[in-house]
Amino acid sequence: MEEDQELERKMSGVKTSMAEGERKTALEMVQAAGTDRHCVTFVLHEEDHTLGNSLRYMIMKNPEVEFCGYTTTHPSESKINLRIQTRGALPAVEPFQRGLTELMNVCQHVLDKFEASIKEYKDQKANRNEATF
Repeated sequence: MEEDQELERKMSGVKTSMAEGERKTALEMVQAAGTDRHCVTFVLHEEDHTLGNSLRYMIMKNPEVEFCGYTTTHPSESKINLRIQTRGALPAVEPFQRGLTELMNVCQHVLDKFEASIKEYKDQKANRNEATF
């Protein structure tokens, strides 16, 4: 019982988006009847293969994760179902959160490198223009 309350507490901070004056949940957690907290499906609304495959890769790097896969519900719907099954005592929500954090860190690193390269390019271009005068 305490584990379920802890899981609900962790998932209570889920982002929501406003669409047409209506509050819409961006993330749902679905558990089949009779399953435990080690096997959970997360439904991510307004997402596609871009996040699904990247997140699946990051989550599968965790040795405590036995299975992680995703599907798109239909080509005309923009949502994915991400299923996580863990070994041992680790609840599925923890590798999900860790995967999101690690993916954000990788994206930030790529963005930082990209911006540094743009700055370097502009500086080199400015130096070449000054040298020609």
